[in-house]
Amino acid sequence: MHDAMDETKDLDRTLTFRRDGEAMIAAIPASLSNAPQNFDPQKGAPFGGLMAALAVKAAREGLGIDCPLRTLNVQYLAAARFEDVRFTAETLRGGRSTHFAEVRAGQEDRPAIVASATFGSAGRGPAVTPLAAVRPLKPLEEIESVDLNPGFAPWFTRWVEYRFAEEFKGFGNHDEPKVRVWLRLKDGKPLDTDRLCFLLDAVFPNYFMTAGLSLSTTVDLRYDLFRDITPETSPQGWAYFEFQTHHVEEGWAVEDGIALAPDGTPIAAARQLRKMITRG
Repeated sequence: MHDAMDETKDLDRTLTFRRDGEAMIAAIPASLSNAPQNFDPQKGAPFGGLMAALAVKAAREGLGIDCPLRTLNVQYLAAARFEDVRFTAETLRGGRSTHFAEVRAGQEDRPAIVASATFGSAGRGPAVTPLAAVRPLKPLEEIESVDLNPGFAPWFTRWVEYRFAEEFKGFGNHDEPKVRVWLRLKDGKPLDTDRLCFLLDAVFPNYFMTAGLSLSTTVDLRYDLFRDITPETSPQGWAYFEFQTHHVEEGWAVEDGIALAPDGTPIAAARQLRKMITRG
């Protein structure tokens, strides 16, 4: 296991599996913990966006899939430990243009996630693209990068470069539960599907903006990708995101996100269900 203060921030290394029969083993550094930085990272679990990226890569490599990811659904059953995490992938049905896969991951005594993924080749059909009308609130070049406050920001945020496209007035002081932000991995490599899966979960709960700080954990996460992500999509790794809370009540929150390439092309949408963390 890598040290929690590991600053190499090499996502490719973290996403590299070693084989054990039919299974793939990932060694996840504690620096990718979802625990706040003022806590021991071992108190947290591997970041949900990382587990999503690993699930996609496990399906692709384990099953020999070479067509683009279309949809990913991840259920987070329990917190994996920062030990070897075992991933197994199974084809549910495979065809010439569409491949359905299931991935399970965890330790021997602790199942952590179960994920389903749909991969599909490009085809012919009509184009209806209302999200193409969305424009970044502020251009990337006009914004400076910031580090999130370590008092609440998880360890994994140290791997991400943040450029917020709106003035931050403090949690609980905004008019809407929405976050507009440019994101990329600090390794600076071109955006790809794995990095997009990581970044689609790389921001704090959006309800913080209006309701203040109240911690939660992701229970269910869904991504829909609109197109294949190639090095030309974003050579410097940046994407623009708008995340918004739709409903918070009875200890649960539903939040959505969209992602645009730097040229304004819509590339993905996300939805997640969060459960509030209560201390009895």
